[in-house]
Amino acid sequence: MKRIFDLLDFSVKNYDKEVALAGKRSGEWIKYSSVKYKEISENIALGLIGMGVAKGDKILTMSTNCPEWNFVDMGMLMAGAIHVPVFPTIPDAQLKVIISQVNPKVIFASNKFFYNKILKVLGSAQSNINIFTFDSVKNAVHYSEIEESGRKSDNKQLLDEVKSGISEEDVASIIYTSGTTSKPKGVVLTHKNHVSNFLAAAPTLKMNSNFVGLSYLPLCHVYERMINYMYQSLGISIYYAESLATISDNMKDVKPDVIAAVPLFLEKIYSSILKKGNSAKGFRKKIFFWALNLAETYDPGNKSFGKRIKYKIADFFVYRKIRKVLGGNVKRVICGAAALQPKILRTLWAAGIPVHEGYGLTETSPLITVNHFGRVKFGTIGETINGVEVKINSDGEILCKGPNVFTGYYQNSELTKEAIDNEGWFHTLDVGFMDENGFLTITGRKKDIFKTSSGLYVAPEAVESTLKLSPFIENVLIAGANRNFLSALIIPDEEFITSWCFLNGIEEKDFKKMIKLQKVMNEFVLEIEKYNFESPETERILRFLVLEDKWSVDSGEITPSMKLKRSHLLEKYSPILENFYSEN
Repeated sequence: MKRIFDLLDFSVKNYDKEVALAGKRSGEWIKYSSVKYKEISENIALGLIGMGVAKGDKILTMSTNCPEWNFVDMGMLMAGAIHVPVFPTIPDAQLKVIISQVNPKVIFASNKFFYNKILKVLGSAQSNINIFTFDSVKNAVHYSEIEESGRKSDNKQLLDEVKSGISEEDVASIIYTSGTTSKPKGVVLTHKNHVSNFLAAAPTLKMNSNFVGLSYLPLCHVYERMINYMYQSLGISIYYAESLATISDNMKDVKPDVIAAVPLFLEKIYSSILKKGNSAKGFRKKIFFWALNLAETYDPGNKSFGKRIKYKIADFFVYRKIRKVLGGNVKRVICGAAALQPKILRTLWAAGIPVHEGYGLTETSPLITVNHFGRVKFGTIGETINGVEVKINSDGEILCKGPNVFTGYYQNSELTKEAIDNEGWFHTLDVGFMDENGFLTITGRKKDIFKTSSGLYVAPEAVESTLKLSPFIENVLIAGANRNFLSALIIPDEEFITSWCFLNGIEEKDFKKMIKLQKVMNEFVLEIEKYNFESPETERILRFLVLEDKWSVDSGEITPSMKLKRSHLLEKYSPILENFYSEN
């Protein structure tokens, strides 16, 4: 298997699944077999070729997760085109820049909202670009017209000729990174980058074609895209969640064996578990927190008789209910994009939900390391995958080399030279260390780690992750560079606090007023005091403020991969932070 679209023939030959892909329409799961998936994709390829799409042309997609995304992905790649997937939440100004840079020949939008967003950005330039939709949208051309055109042409020989001219070294994707401090960069990935990565990832978790996967993370992100290809290489049936809002119902429907997630998703599950425990009474509450405390000491290597008995009791009363939240059948959870708190990790493992943390970047297609099935070390991001090398630079920066490393940033040779050195090592800008057994641990982002006035270094992400364990805290920013103490700006968790106030007899309904109540503020003080008690003196928080704001991708405070736009936030709240450190 050399090119991404080779997956189609591979899947039909080796698995011939009745359900290769499935998406929900009007309340019903619409399922596509391996054969149908291949047929539709080939028809789209022929339709695109018939429209004049040639090798090297760019095709942009803005879409939710759905089978149609795969059809056009495979179709355009077989036609030799380069896929430019963009986040639906991307600001209009950034979308305009991307469209200007890549000059797409075709654009696919999955729904009316995305279609109108694209029309708005294109303005008078829209007449030069063919735009198609997956949904039926008034005045828009449905993508099925491309498929129908390709089906009627029925020119298998032409398709084979075009495909034979595409090599593993050819560019398959330009993926724009969200960027936490700068403008998005176009990461150029070849077929070899993608294929080498999902093939190296496939054996690490010991999954097979009997598995069913649920996909909810955006396919435009290289993380979920790699997972998507990996599932297909293993014959795993893929069901696409309708949205994050419906994922709970979708999990009950599908009962997936595997799901890829980010820490925020698992943190929300953990918070909902805590909320249920706090609302319990008497014996139920006591047994709940006993089970949760037991889970926090979970060690997969400790299988003593006494421990097994305790876990069986805890499972009967508590853990099996946690599994039901994920559909009751999950055998693997793949977690990436940021570090998951050890407390949550151990709790999920104790509940029979194995979470395998991995690490990578868009520039590395993305996977570099993962905790392999049967070889898991809590607190690390695992071992390198086959074919990939990692070394730690003299300043602690993690460097990577392998077939997964991108060819460069689109139309930006200077930035490429900064990222990839003369020996071919990609500089990740992440800082960490590798233990004697080859397990990698990240301690922070090179550009985010700061030094306090005492000369000691602080990794703010680690502090923020610890604080977000509190069900009262949805998000938090830690500051303190060149200062003599740390400070925190806290975004409160509205859902939890509203529920907590109801259970504690607080009648206030206005959330902004609610978080200013002394009884509520005391809880935040306790959370900070608890953190300070368990932390070294240099990492203690002496000032904090609970904000009324909401941070989101749309409002610009966080990236689509749920990371803080740290520089933007520090600038936005600079008056508040300066006040923290003023002599008065």
